[in-house]
Amino acid sequence: MAAVFLVTLYEYSPLFYIAVVFACFLVTSGLVLGWFGLGVPVILRNSEETESSTRVLKKRMRQVKNPFGLEISHPGTASVTKGITLTPDCLEDCVLTCYWGCNVQKLHEALQKHVYCFRINTPQALEDALYNEYLYRQQYFIKKNEKEEKYCQLPEDAQVVDFGPVPRARYPLIALLTLADEEDREIYDIISMVAVIHIPDESYRLSCRILYQYLLLAQGQYHDLKQLFMSANSTAPSSCDTSLGERSIDKSLLEKAGLAEDEPELHEENSKDCVVCQNGPVNWVLLPCRHTCLCDGCIRYFQQCPMCRQFVQESFPLCSKKEQDEDESTQILEDVLPGRVF
Repeated sequence: MAAVFLVTLYEYSPLFYIAVVFACFLVTSGLVLGWFGLGVPVILRNSEETESSTRVLKKRMRQVKNPFGLEISHPGTASVTKGITLTPDCLEDCVLTCYWGCNVQKLHEALQKHVYCFRINTPQALEDALYNEYLYRQQYFIKKNEKEEKYCQLPEDAQVVDFGPVPRARYPLIALLTLADEEDREIYDIISMVAVIHIPDESYRLSCRILYQYLLLAQGQYHDLKQLFMSANSTAPSSCDTSLGERSIDKSLLEKAGLAEDEPELHEENSKDCVVCQNGPVNWVLLPCRHTCLCDGCIRYFQQCPMCRQFVQESFPLCSKKEQDEDESTQILEDVLPGRVF
């Protein structure tokens, strides 16, 4: 039918009309493909349209200062019987409160109470929300900007050597950081931090680590602090120090407990440069995979993460253009005039 129509059109019409019909066919095909969510052929798009269509949605971010920091010192020696050493690093005077054997369900109920009932900005507020569902409590005063190690251990009369098989009803340790001064709670948006810490015992020998970190805001929200996967080596100790056998055991234990995440293997690089152009500094975080691997120039060309090939839903920069310019100018001054103090 279509062939007869084209032959008739060719006999009674000039070639111009055939070209018009063909152009209309291409345009209609592009509209239909776009309507059903399919990719429009490149022949129907110019270079500017191609570049703009591949840009992912930029996530709106709000810069918030976090006054709390917490690290585990000597995680290889930590255990339920021997205790654990924590190193808090806070911008203001804070209070570190450790809860051993905290009930899992009561903790998550307490986080919901922070949203709907009352704000958890003091240790007493958390204890009221937990209904004292924990085994032992320790508390330390943390001075501003002092990274002093704090040793936490269950008393011998507690007679606790493990917290049972997985899945567990109690977390081994919950660390709560709160601002000591009431005036500071009016300044910061983040008023407390809850860290869920796993400590190995006789029943579950997964290495010591922070499982979750929840930042509690004064407005009544809380956010789960997530790790970013950088494309370059950092100055921190890398996972290469751990043997492959220990890493595989830890991964299997995490999967058994339902705590394992699909963390793609990172490609080791020698510098923090963009993985695509190898020239610009890495600045963009891709969501939901959380890979930090693209510079400001390359982010516009990718709808899929160049490291794990997952589709990018949103992205956000680690620092603004103004902050980058300030860092570059500071670096230039340091290079030109070494040893000078400004």
